[in-house]
Amino acid sequence: MWRRTRQACWLLLSVCFLRDLVSAWFQQNSGRPQTQQEERSGSWSSPEQSCLCHLTGVLDDCFCDVESIDVFNNFKIYPRITKLAERDYFRYYRVNLKRHCPFWPDDEHCSIKDCHVEPCPESKVPIGIKSGNYNKYSQAANTMPDEAECEQASKLGAINSTLSNQSKEAFADWARHDDAQDYFCELDDETSPDAEYVDLLLNPERYTGYKGASAWRVWNSIYEENCFKPRSVYRPLNPLAPSKGDDDGLCLEKRVFYRLISGLHSSINIHLCAEFLLDEGWGRTTWGPNIQEFRRRFDTAETKGEGTRRLKNLYFLYLIELRALYKVAPYFERAVVNLYTGNAQEDGATKELLLQVFNEIKAFPMHFDEKSMFAGNKMEAKTLKEEFRLHFKNISRIMDCVGCSKCRLWGKLQTQGLGTALKILFSEKEIQNLPEHSPSKGFQLSRQEIVALMNAFGR
Repeated sequence: MWRRTRQACWLLLSVCFLRDLVSAWFQQNSGRPQTQQEERSGSWSSPEQSCLCHLTGVLDDCFCDVESIDVFNNFKIYPRITKLAERDYFRYYRVNLKRHCPFWPDDEHCSIKDCHVEPCPESKVPIGIKSGNYNKYSQAANTMPDEAECEQASKLGAINSTLSNQSKEAFADWARHDDAQDYFCELDDETSPDAEYVDLLLNPERYTGYKGASAWRVWNSIYEENCFKPRSVYRPLNPLAPSKGDDDGLCLEKRVFYRLISGLHSSINIHLCAEFLLDEGWGRTTWGPNIQEFRRRFDTAETKGEGTRRLKNLYFLYLIELRALYKVAPYFERAVVNLYTGNAQEDGATKELLLQVFNEIKAFPMHFDEKSMFAGNKMEAKTLKEEFRLHFKNISRIMDCVGCSKCRLWGKLQTQGLGTALKILFSEKEIQNLPEHSPSKGFQLSRQEIVALMNAFGR
């Protein structure tokens, strides 16, 4: 029974989404007795149901096909991005999980133990990361009394940059630029006493049991009030209900926005199905893939064909973040940039691994072409871009309304990662004009943005 079930599950998931990740899940769960939950979640009523979707062919709005992305990700990107996420620089994320919801009262909080996030003690955080709690372009960094202290503050910041004799002037320029940057996310104040470091490896994204009215209200608010949605999609939203047609009536920019949010939603749902609470006993908790839950959300029969579209939007999201990494590569390739933790050997190995990822991304031939967006009439394009930015920024604020702390953590991180990707795509000129041997003042990324971007792409 277990052998037949495992083969069916492998066939399903290898077709439906990034198959290397699924392989790891099943390898982790092989060689142990099957639980009652697994028997229920892995059973099929007919051979035809062993494939729950028809995810193949070319994606809309870009010249790329699913099969090419699978091969590229499975063999080139996923092995390296997984190792990168385990490095100290990328595993510690500073976040404020106590911010109040700005849209409705915080009337529901998840009391399930698996919703809890275990913060990382300050003593466990690498000294180089811990010393850069504040954004290095903050007022404190700009009021250093002399150049030596400016250089020291920079070294302890998000990225270690060797400063020239114009350090003070550069810091002032950075501060002015940061005030005017087109942020796509509501960033947490890292100086807040409520902000804490979280070890992402010790707080993995998984199904916590958080559901019901509170979770429904979050996604309904995202789609109904903050997302450019097709006229054919009925609202108020049931996230599992099928839509009634294609993304009709939307220009490319608004269609891209909707597909990004849908792809993010699909990504989160897949993670919850992949790390589901299968069995809980005395001192033992078993997590693993729940095929029945996956079917409920993505099976073409149960979603009336909508599941395939949701999964294609996940691939589209992948391409957008992949394109952002391609664009931002020159920022990290400069010798002046060091991913600083205080451990020189660790930092060098981390940057080398990151550059390997960039080299693989450069070789991918079918990137999304963002130049087709916000073209045409300049005034209309400017208005649309600002509307695009404000919509997404509002979505990042909604993440503070998630009642489950662990869901909030990963929702905030992945939203900020996507927001950072959009910021990169809309900063092409600034990135092209980066100085090679001195800190840039036209384009900057905080450590918080960098960690969010790479972990969101890894997800």
